[in-house]
Amino acid sequence: MIDKLKGALDPYIVALLCTVVLASFLPAQGGFAKTMEIIANAGIVLLFFLHGAKLSREAILAGLGHWRLHLTVLAATFVLFPLLGLGIAALPGLPVVVASGMLFLTLLPSTVQSAIAFTSIARGNVAAAVCSASFSNFLGIFLTPLLVALLMGATAGGFSWGAVEKIVLQLLVPFVTGHLLRPLIGAFVARHKQVIGWTDRGSILLVVYTAFSAAVVEGLWQRIPLSVLVLIALLSAVLLALVLGITWAAGRALGFNREDAIVLLFCGSKKSLASGVPMAGVLFPAAQVGVVILPLMLFHQLQLIACAVIARAYAAQAEDS
Repeated sequence: MIDKLKGALDPYIVALLCTVVLASFLPAQGGFAKTMEIIANAGIVLLFFLHGAKLSREAILAGLGHWRLHLTVLAATFVLFPLLGLGIAALPGLPVVVASGMLFLTLLPSTVQSAIAFTSIARGNVAAAVCSASFSNFLGIFLTPLLVALLMGATAGGFSWGAVEKIVLQLLVPFVTGHLLRPLIGAFVARHKQVIGWTDRGSILLVVYTAFSAAVVEGLWQRIPLSVLVLIALLSAVLLALVLGITWAAGRALGFNREDAIVLLFCGSKKSLASGVPMAGVLFPAAQVGVVILPLMLFHQLQLIACAVIARAYAAQAEDS
């Protein structure tokens, strides 16, 4: 079990935590903060351009026949999760900063890379996982801002036309442009997958540093004591356990075969750090972003650990059968 947990730990989380520590002790301020914000916004644009370029139409078409499975995954991602998020946010006595962060977490799309990787390890339907995860990320560009507007309007500062413009220019236009250019740049992106991955993660680290810098300047750590961090971790663990249990039960109740049930389990229970951090940077005021993404960062690591253990158990089961 210890070896499984070690294998599940994500080194990128260490980089994120180091970025938070750096922002806590050396936050960007004044003119430097404005410069970093411009660079972080450029990183968001680049990130979604690359997301669009990586989206494979062939993979989507290959998995479209499993429409019942894909609709179920989308229901788990954009219906079940938000309902649970509303339930958590309504808990009596829950600090507002925790309620906001937990609710935002539940409104995000599914991951792509890790959901597909865990499905593959567990001997699930990889083509369907590619389709479900990619479609979830694509719809998330529209649905996540809409859900934030409907469920978190006051927290996000309302849903002004300025917010719409930022979403279109920083998320949608780069994504669509990258996807339309895929016939020209798709091979380059595939050949330089490792460099592209570093670019993705570097962009997120920039956004995290800028967000936490603004939050620290506004007194983040005076508002978020250790007890609140522990509370966020406990709520994230409970949320993950509930969704894993519900998606597992739904796979059996709906009569999915083993391979498709695995897709539902892994694609329907995960939330994307890669999409969530830049989306928060666009949707929320700078000083709020650091607080809002704290639950996402904790949930991300918990889902990696839990899903790695589950995927390996499925793989061992497949080898024994």
